[in-house]
Amino acid sequence: MVAVIGAKPVIVIGGLDRLVPPRSGCNERGVKPIQECDLRVKTRAGVLTYSEPMRKWVVPASAALGLAGLAALLLARGPRLPPGTARTIARIRAGPVTGVVNGISGYARFDGVRIWYESIPHAGAEKGVVLLNSSLGVGSLFWPPAFLRALAAGGYRVVRYDHRGTGASSWMAGWSRRQPYSLIDMANDAIAVLDELRLDRVHLLGLSLGGFVAQEVAVAYPERVRSLTLMSTSADPTDTSMPGPKAWPLLQSAMAGLRPLRYRLLGGETNLVKEVLAGLVAQGGDEPIDVEEWTRIVLYDLRERNGLNFRALLQHQVAVAVTRSRYPLLGSITAPTLVIHGNADAFLPIEHGHRLAAAIPSAHGLWLEGAGHPFPYPDMPGVIAAITSHLDAADA
Repeated sequence: MVAVIGAKPVIVIGGLDRLVPPRSGCNERGVKPIQECDLRVKTRAGVLTYSEPMRKWVVPASAALGLAGLAALLLARGPRLPPGTARTIARIRAGPVTGVVNGISGYARFDGVRIWYESIPHAGAEKGVVLLNSSLGVGSLFWPPAFLRALAAGGYRVVRYDHRGTGASSWMAGWSRRQPYSLIDMANDAIAVLDELRLDRVHLLGLSLGGFVAQEVAVAYPERVRSLTLMSTSADPTDTSMPGPKAWPLLQSAMAGLRPLRYRLLGGETNLVKEVLAGLVAQGGDEPIDVEEWTRIVLYDLRERNGLNFRALLQHQVAVAVTRSRYPLLGSITAPTLVIHGNADAFLPIEHGHRLAAAIPSAHGLWLEGAGHPFPYPDMPGVIAAITSHLDAADA
């Protein structure tokens, strides 16, 4: 992703950049004054300068290299898509897109912000309610359908909602880095959804950024939380005492992501569906990819919800930057907690998961061999079994 920080474009791989200042000076809401949280690019000593003759060819040469790189990207072959993908996309595109939102949907409101939600019914007798908190910049439609079905089949009503800035929730047109929102605001969005649905206590499940939000809810509203499931997340991803992103695996991931990116550059509904499918193929996994199901999700998101809001990626990064660390507060969490983390996570190394589990008194960890940051993980049946067992134990 390319984010504009100040006047310069900065490439941010994986979502949450680490170009943030040390945590200090929080106000009573746990939010840092924005002037202290301004994301700045650190300059290096010894800036390379060009002589006047060199400048004459640097710009055209750079432009030529850029065009050559773009041409190579557009001509490159992406990951091999499942057989029949083109026919499936064409068939579904030809008619109205249905079958994506099947539960009861509506809007909650907090502080003038509209938050879209869907309540998906359970199978059999209801054991409880699971509130899903999704990752950075991603609408809630992109939770894997098989994962939703597994939770519902286990007897749990599933509520998913779009973070502010994503999906059908408010896209925060007046947002700026000098007037941002925080993770605390996003936690209040989640509470607004529970209030709208008149739900007193729920099981909170958060993935990556959604795990940050789930922790904020558990800290501020412990009476609303029956259990916590925290996946591939941290109590403070900007803590400099913790391992940062692993450069080489991240670079490999970024390079692998360039091939699916060609579909976005080509544009159009068909190519944007192929971009998502190619990303799923590149990610790997044990389960076959349901082309029809994912085609419906992407087309519905494009036609009914305007697709991906790139501004939300930066908004969510800034929300992380302006919110104080949760490490000093985790000892107050009393809800049974399951921390799930892969030992091959290049973006948030597994040490973040270990420290998170150690800091929450009632937590235990599930450490996934060979799993990275992307979701779904390898061996999802085992992961789902561990989550439902955790939910069942909290309800007992």
